[in-house]
Amino acid sequence: MRPLSPPPTRALDLARSQDGLITTAQCEAAGMTRTRLARMAGQGRWVRVAPGVYDTDPVPVDHRERPDFFDHRRRRAAWRAVLALGPNAMPVGQCALVFHDVRGLPTRIAPEASVPGSARLPRDVAIVRQYDPTTPTVLIAGRKVPTVLHALAQAVPTLDRRHAVAVLDNAVHQGLITRAEVERAHDLARGRRGVERTHDWWRLVDGRAESPLETAVRLECVDADVPPDDLQRVLVDRRGIFLGRGDMVWRLPDGRWFWLEADGSDVHAAPAALYDDRRRQNALVADGSVVMQRVTGRDLRVPGTLGREVAARLRRLGWTPGQQLPQVTKAPFEHGIRIAQHRFGDTDPVLEGG
Repeated sequence: MRPLSPPPTRALDLARSQDGLITTAQCEAAGMTRTRLARMAGQGRWVRVAPGVYDTDPVPVDHRERPDFFDHRRRRAAWRAVLALGPNAMPVGQCALVFHDVRGLPTRIAPEASVPGSARLPRDVAIVRQYDPTTPTVLIAGRKVPTVLHALAQAVPTLDRRHAVAVLDNAVHQGLITRAEVERAHDLARGRRGVERTHDWWRLVDGRAESPLETAVRLECVDADVPPDDLQRVLVDRRGIFLGRGDMVWRLPDGRWFWLEADGSDVHAAPAALYDDRRRQNALVADGSVVMQRVTGRDLRVPGTLGREVAARLRRLGWTPGQQLPQVTKAPFEHGIRIAQHRFGDTDPVLEGG
């Protein structure tokens, strides 16, 4: 049998933009015949994942090794939904948030989309949702996608508390919605299945968290009755020199700060980042104005444990709620400090599914 020539560059480029997935119609438009496509699948080069949809990477998804593994798996689910359900399919809920690049979703999400007149569509390849056809949309990667506001209203009732607050926090942090619009999204969600259990969650949104991991740690502290006195607080030494920006801080009676730092393994694993973190922490401890504790996603393995640990430590340090916080002033030597962006679970399997 004559060996197959490589697929057209146009087809491969399109598949890459869709996280490795491509449809039969897209292959034909790129110059591939159905016979050639069938041979690609028959030889195991490509894998059929839904009627008329192929994965150009034959390695099973859960066995792929890539730095953006969890993001890739989420994006692939979102693309599978819209590609399997046709050109008019629109990603909704959690899949719509993926298209908007909102962080904080579970590491596994279900393919879900909405299609006008979808009664006869194959529902075994994706969850088919029925949403108001007049829902406002924006165009992303050539697809109509509900606005962030409506995607949040669709998604939050389907999530657990930690992920729901995380995606809301992240949407505000990225500037995709404002704090005032959080309540608007809440109003849009009213009446949806599952929304009753979420009503208290919307009030927990802050938006200053620089990662969903920080949101998860903050919720642990809130549940332990030790909510942080401030978030992303600029801390300076006694000379007014910038020491760092605290993810979560508590003001202690003696004037010191208790600083809880949430370390995402993806950014803190690099040698340069480790050196910078160590140097910064040594300076903080040596100055004596900060008591620091660093946590990672692994500290959230057993829900409630981290919160109880932080609460016990704060009690030993004499912390009480309602401490008056000094006014924040612009700190010298803060210019050029890169604030690390952590991703929720991207390289920390302990958070998978949670």
